[in-house]
Amino acid sequence: MLKTARVHLAIGAGLAAIFAAAPSHAAPAGPYAKLCETGKSAVLARINGFKSARGVVSVKLYPGNNRFLEKGAYLRKVEVPVTRTGPMEICVPVPASGRYALSVRHEVTGEKSRSDGGGFSGNPKVSLMDVILKRKPNLERVAFTVNGTTRLVPVTLYYLEGASLRPAA
Repeated sequence: MLKTARVHLAIGAGLAAIFAAAPSHAAPAGPYAKLCETGKSAVLARINGFKSARGVVSVKLYPGNNRFLEKGAYLRKVEVPVTRTGPMEICVPVPASGRYALSVRHEVTGEKSRSDGGGFSGNPKVSLMDVILKRKPNLERVAFTVNGTTRLVPVTLYYLEGASLRPAA
């Protein structure tokens, strides 16, 4: 019985160490972080897959209609320095309840280059040919609704690797 108790204590201590070492989510980043912390009408973009912990990440909020990705059609743009390779959460306010879509870009060097990464809400699969031909992702795949509270929207970044686009990790 004593041996069993020691095993259970050892397992418990091991699990406690694992959970203590596991990274917790950092507070939302950006100038609008308080909106997401208080659950106000906003989008909390959880961006995964940074290739490096440098550069700038830009999150653009678009209306969830046929103006998605049109030049100058975005409603809000939030840029923050990249601080880690793990997930970053960036808060973006929305003007009202409704349908929206996100476009995310990671400029690794601080200016546009082939080493940059990008992604969209809904995480649609994007090919190099889509980028070359400037084809938009399917709006039904990337659009989401915000109804007066903070909406968590995961986005995975893709980077050019050889002749294809792939997540960094």
